[in-house]
Amino acid sequence: MSKNISVAFDQYIADDIAKYAGVAMPVKAGFLNRVLVKKAPCTILHPNPDDEFSIPTVGPSYRIISEYEKKYIYNSNHSMDYFDGEDPIMVEKIRPDGYMILNGHHRWAAALKLGYAKIPVQVINVTHNQEIKDIINNSKHDKRVTLDLDEVVFYNQNNGPAEKDLPFPLNKLYKDKLRLGIPALFNMLNKDGYDIWLYSSKFYSKEYLRALFKKYHVHVTGIVTGTSKRKQSEEEKNEMQNLYASKYLFTLHIDNDAVLMIDNVRKDFQDFTIDEGVNWSKSVMDIIKEIDA
Repeated sequence: MSKNISVAFDQYIADDIAKYAGVAMPVKAGFLNRVLVKKAPCTILHPNPDDEFSIPTVGPSYRIISEYEKKYIYNSNHSMDYFDGEDPIMVEKIRPDGYMILNGHHRWAAALKLGYAKIPVQVINVTHNQEIKDIINNSKHDKRVTLDLDEVVFYNQNNGPAEKDLPFPLNKLYKDKLRLGIPALFNMLNKDGYDIWLYSSKFYSKEYLRALFKKYHVHVTGIVTGTSKRKQSEEEKNEMQNLYASKYLFTLHIDNDAVLMIDNVRKDFQDFTIDEGVNWSKSVMDIIKEIDA
């Protein structure tokens, strides 16, 4: 890629970010928007100013963009779909117009530079800090549980076995499987007055996840995705930590191997090892019963 082209694209990114700085804000995408919008014009997708892609000292990587360009050209010459084999670009609807890119900046950049009119997208709603604050303030519980969605809650080859598949056609709509015992564990936590918070470094649709857990008859308090992409100032981090500490007597972080109890009153923590000799979920339940006794 020539230097002139790189400079021109850098300027395009800078101009777009400047245009929407102090103006853009996320808005909730309705059901029809999320379901019907499968492709969007490349020109109405906006780079996320908080992503490394948009930071001049870090990105974008023109080597990566070039690799995607080569792949798109190859696909165009051998099939009708230049985007063949790629996941849709994760985007969030914003005001005053268009969509903010959440994940897939380099793939979008390659399509834009090659002049493709549209690109496949998945429109999702994500949980922002104000919504987290509202959920916490409106909660009637003073105990919280946190779990990693991908490593602990969803089934994977390292934490199996899995819950029984949902019946057809639900199993075609919901590809993610729950780890065996998660519904029973969440049901117990719901009954015992815990707020359940799930976190993931990946981006997921809130509506998809809530609907999935509803199929297993359990309620999840809060879902925060895309944690690896979230940029928070120290002031914002401290504000959220203080909110958690003032609302909850303690937090239990449940992992694959242990339950970590963080006591917000005594400013102390305690580690409980999960017994590998019994079902993972039963061992976790026994630990929680011991803590609540």
